[in-house]
Amino acid sequence: MKKYEFTEETLTYKGHILHCIKALIDFGDVKAGDLGGWVEKEENLSHEGNCWVANEAKVFGDAKVYGNALVYHNAMVSGNAKVYGNAFVYHNAIVRDYAEVYDNANVSDNALVCGHAWVYHFACVGGCAKVYDNARVYGNAFVYHDAIVCDHAEVKSHALITGNAIVKEMADYIVFQNIWSSGRFFTWTRSNNMWRVGCFYGTGDELIIKAYKDSKESGDKYKIIVEAMEMLNKC
Repeated sequence: MKKYEFTEETLTYKGHILHCIKALIDFGDVKAGDLGGWVEKEENLSHEGNCWVANEAKVFGDAKVYGNALVYHNAMVSGNAKVYGNAFVYHNAIVRDYAEVYDNANVSDNALVCGHAWVYHFACVGGCAKVYDNARVYGNAFVYHDAIVCDHAEVKSHALITGNAIVKEMADYIVFQNIWSSGRFFTWTRSNNMWRVGCFYGTGDELIIKAYKDSKESGDKYKIIVEAMEMLNKC
C-alpha cells in the first residue's frame, strides 16, 4: 500500500521536476494528509518503513531514502546517494553522488557528504564540514565546523574533528581518554595542531593553562600528552 502520493504542485530544481508529496496514511510522526517535501519520482522515497521527506527538503536523481530515515528542512539528497536506517539529514545538509548515510547517523546544517563517502553508526557531521572521496565517519565520531575528511580517511570511535582540521589518513588525528578523572574522550588534530576537549577548543598551551586551573593533576597529565604530540608533530 502506498503511504504517500504526488500532489499537483511541482517545481523545477537543477533541471529536475520535483513533486510535493502528501501522506496517505499515518506512520511515524506523519499523519494522513500531511504535506511533505519534494521528490522527483517514487523510486526516491520508499513506501515502506517510516522514512519521509519533509519541509523544503529535496530528493531527486537516482537517490534513495528508505527504512526510517528522515530528510527535512532544506536538505538535499541527489545523484545515487542513499539515506536509510534511522538516519537524519536536515537543515541545509547535502548528500550526493554515491554517498551513504545510514544507521543512526545524522548530517546537518551546511554539511556536505559526497563522492563515495559513508557516514554511519552514531556519527554526526555538521556545521560546514565536508566528508568526501572514500572517507568513512562512524562510531560515535563528530565532524563539525569547517573540518574536512577526505581521501581514504576513517574517523571513528569518539573522535571530535572540528575547526579547520583536515583529515586524510588515520595519522592525522589521535583520540585520547581522560582516565584520571572524568573518562572523557578528547582529540588532537595534526593539520592545525589543535585540541578538542569537551567544550574547549584551542592550542596545546591553552589546554594546559585551562587544565591547571582545574587541578594540578589534570594540568600535569594534559601537559605530558600535549608535549608528546608537539614532538610527534615535528617529526
